[in-house]
Order: sequence, then C-alpha cells, then structure tokens
Amino acid sequence: MVAEEDADVVRVMREAGGIPLCVTNVSELCMWWESANTIYGRTNNPYKNSRIVGGSSGGEGCLQSACGAPFGVGSDIGGSIRMPSFFNGIFGHKPTYGIVSNIGQEPVATGEAMQFLATGPMCRYAQDLKPMLKVLAASNVHMLKLDERVDIRKLRYFYIEDDGGSPLVTPVHSELRAAQRNVVTHLEKAYGIRAKKVTLKKLKLALPIYFAKLGSVEEAHTFCQELALKKGSVNVWLELLKWMFRLSKHTLPGLLLGIFEKLNNYNKSTDNFPKLLTMCADLKSEIKELLSEDGVLLFPSHPTPAPYHGQPLFRGLNFVYTAIINVLLFPSTQCPLGLGSEGLPLGIQVVSNHYNDHLSLAVAGELEKAFGGWVCPSKVP
Repeated sequence: MVAEEDADVVRVMREAGGIPLCVTNVSELCMWWESANTIYGRTNNPYKNSRIVGGSSGGEGCLQSACGAPFGVGSDIGGSIRMPSFFNGIFGHKPTYGIVSNIGQEPVATGEAMQFLATGPMCRYAQDLKPMLKVLAASNVHMLKLDERVDIRKLRYFYIEDDGGSPLVTPVHSELRAAQRNVVTHLEKAYGIRAKKVTLKKLKLALPIYFAKLGSVEEAHTFCQELALKKGSVNVWLELLKWMFRLSKHTLPGLLLGIFEKLNNYNKSTDNFPKLLTMCADLKSEIKELLSEDGVLLFPSHPTPAPYHGQPLFRGLNFVYTAIINVLLFPSTQCPLGLGSEGLPLGIQVVSNHYNDHLSLAVAGELEKAFGGWVCPSKVP
C-alpha cells in the first residue's frame, strides 16, 4: 500500500520542519502487541534479540531505542505507543482523546472508536515529548496547558500496584513492583511527598470492560473485512486451517483476533454487556474525581518486562494495563526506569486527568532526572 497523501500527523510534522525517514514495522493490521507479519518479518528487541519490541508501534519503539531517528510517531488504541516504549526503554505519550488527528491512518477508526485511538510522540528524551505534542496537536493545542509551569512538589500522587488480581492476567513482576516503589520513595526523599496507594475494585474487571466498550462501537468495517483489504471478508476458520499447513498469508494473532471479534459480537447479547458499559463510565468518573486538576496516577505499563518472541500468544491479555486507559480516555506517559536484572527495560506509566497532559509530561521529566531515562542498548566507544 502506498499512501496517496500524507496523514494529518505527517503533514503537520512536515510543516514544522520534520523530515520523514521511514515507515517502521507493525503487527498485522496494527492489532497485536508483537510486531511481526508475513511481509517484513519480526522485529527484535535492541536489548535482547530474543525478546519482543511490542506493538503495534513496535518497529518505531525499536528504532528510537537503537538511535535510528531522533523521534517518531505512534498510534495507540490498546497500548500501541506505551507498550513498545516500555519494552524498548523510551518515552511515549498517549494524549487526551481527540487532541491529535487520526485522519489518514490505516486501519481507519470511525465514530466513537476515534476517541479510543490516540496518536502521539515516541522519543528517547522526556524533553522532546512536549514540543512534539505541540506540533501534533495542531489547531487543538489550545485545549492543553503545555506552556503552564508545573511545580512537581505541589502535585498529588497516587499509585496502583496491579489490576486487582485478574486471573487472566500475569501478576506484576517483582522488579516492576520494586521500580514503582523506588518512584514512591524518590518523591518522599526528594520532596517530602507521600504518594497514596489506592485500590479501584472495578480494575479487576478491566478486561471485560475494555472489550465491552470496544465492542459497543459500530465500525465501518469489521476486522475480518480489514483482513480481506475491505474486499469481502476473510473466513478465519478456513484460514486457521490453512495456517496449520503454512498455507495462509495471515498471521496467527490476526486470525485469532478475527475469531475473537466474532465471539465478542455474540457477547453483546448477554445481560452483562450493558452492566460493563456502566462500570466503564463509573470507573472513569472515579479516577477523574480522584485526580482532579492536580493529581497523577502511577500505574504499571505492563505486568512483565519484554517477553520472548511468541509468548504474547500465551499471555495475550496482559495488554490490559494500557488498554483500560484508552477506553477511559485519559492521557498517559510511559517512562523508562532503568534496566532489570536481565538487562531489559523497566518502566511505569503516569496517568493524568483529561486535558492535563502537561502534568504527566512534567512527571516524566522528573523521573528521567531521578532514574536516568533511556539507557543505550549497546556499548558506545
């Protein structure tokens, strides 16, 4: 596919003097969190080639970490900016819903799904996030307070250690728990700030809430139609059989997502569906009231450091830590926190209230100063 015209974000970056260098690797149809496909293959993590780079903006996360470009742009409907940024040890920001235009992207999001999809900056240094967001926001930049000075000492800090123990999600890794505690300790030692631990009971149902909210949206094309390039619809059961004999041109995650779409459509008829939508609205209100105009929430970007290639198929629902933030429409900044014992990046996401992107960006800068930010994945002479 060759674009006939620039997407809005590419256009505004060009107008600001940006020079497009390349398009980076993604998962099939940008709908999986490992960047591998049958055309360009698999992207390896720059810290350990045996590990994933995340997705869908995984190629971009890898390129930034490996110093292939000074900055980049990703899209995020379930964590596709923040997960690759986390796995590759860089900064990534999912803006408040509706701030950055999604027009011109593939696959196309329509209707309410446009709110869940966010386009934002990915870069090695926290200080690059704000100027990039100013450019990407274009005519909507006035809706944010990016030039407002933020006093780190006057913010209120909250933290959540995990999703409440969902049986379908991997428990948060001990090193990521320790990294979060280090952030809490830093705030107390450096500024005398005591972050408050909070428990949001509805988070334990984050997975069904996310899928219900996503399933409530009427898209112009189904995922199976997108797999067929909008020329009919792929028979995912037949393609799955062909995949077993290496005859399908589609990836296994792509086919499984097509099957899940059909199952999720069936679930719309259950009594739980409207209850989950109500729970989503209630959870959003609860967090909005908690954060108000001066609060930020420290929340795991993912339950584990970068897994091995192929492992997401067995831990497919771990993306919920980022995905739930999409349907709640809050801005969130993934921040690197050094490397773990296996030499893989650690990190945390900082969530702020709607249109308070400047708060999470400011905290990202503080954490970079305290913990060193991006760590070069290779030895530099």
